[in-house]
Amino acid sequence: MDDAIVKIDPKLLALINGAFDKGGLLMPFTQEIFLIETHVAGTSHVPIKDMEPGLAANDVLVFKREPENEHDALAIRIHDEKGHKLGYVPQAKNEILARLMDAGKLVFGKLVEKHWHEEWLKLEIKVFMREV
Repeated sequence: MDDAIVKIDPKLLALINGAFDKGGLLMPFTQEIFLIETHVAGTSHVPIKDMEPGLAANDVLVFKREPENEHDALAIRIHDEKGHKLGYVPQAKNEILARLMDAGKLVFGKLVEKHWHEEWLKLEIKVFMREV
């Protein structure tokens, strides 16, 4: 998969943010279910220096399954709300998340913090599931 910007469906963002159900009805009492805390793998393989200024704590991160990935059939790409690819859920932590996504569950992330380690930007995230 190339690093082109992916169009993020505004309806998906509304679901992640808990505003509407699949039928478009307001969902005032939806709840996020915290699953894990991890980092974003592969940030050194994307133009992260260009994207870093636009990343802030509590930003929503959109997850996309990538079953055709030649290195990992359970791969999950991570994008910001603008569609920029940030990296992947680490392979050691993606199996259950991939299975949930494959079963139709809405799994997404939120940026907790970011910090540079020389030329590498470490993005710490929390992963959530929302019933829709």
